[in-house]
Amino acid sequence: MSRPSSPLPRLVVLASGRGSNLQALLDAIAAGTLDAKVVGVFSDKPGSAALQRVPEPLRWSARPKDFADRAAFDAALGDALDRARPDWIVCAGYMRILGPALVERFAGRMLNIHPSLLPLYPGLDTHARALAAGDAEHGASVHFVTAELDAGAVIAQVRVPVMAGDDADALAARVLGHEHPLLLGVVRLAVAGRIAEHGATVLLDGHPLFTPLQLDCDHLILNA
Repeated sequence: MSRPSSPLPRLVVLASGRGSNLQALLDAIAAGTLDAKVVGVFSDKPGSAALQRVPEPLRWSARPKDFADRAAFDAALGDALDRARPDWIVCAGYMRILGPALVERFAGRMLNIHPSLLPLYPGLDTHARALAAGDAEHGASVHFVTAELDAGAVIAQVRVPVMAGDDADALAARVLGHEHPLLLGVVRLAVAGRIAEHGATVLLDGHPLFTPLQLDCDHLILNA
């Protein structure tokens, strides 16, 4: 008699906008290249396109302005996340800062994808800031979430060239084309139990990762 299969790791995704990174995860699950299941999509914008990418029972949204303060919204979000019983929480285009209490509640299980080569350009307008600085390359990072904005330990990055004549929109589009495989590669490591957060350090297979993994030809590799 065959042994029962292990339950698939449970993912929840936080998103505020289109949800293209969410869709990349859903497509990989459907194709059998990501052994996980999305059990909830959470948004601070009830009208976001990301919510429409999953069935209604998997959607949760609320407007922060309907709560007394940031702490009250975060508490409601945290309770909803708890009910979904996530193994990993993926912030994919979630544009609201998470408060310290919420981050601590799910410490070590929250990932974020950010469109810059962290620690460069935390926060907003990263593409315009890279252009204004005259950078030769730009990119995206996936990191563990901490209470400090975009400051958690970086797991992996992808680098893209800045081309002559780029504006912020063109550069953003080039980076986005690489964000999807970057996030997918990190989530695969996460659900396989290969990465963990240890203070300000990423552990890969139990060993400290001293420099972020790099995406090359859609595969994550150790930085030479």
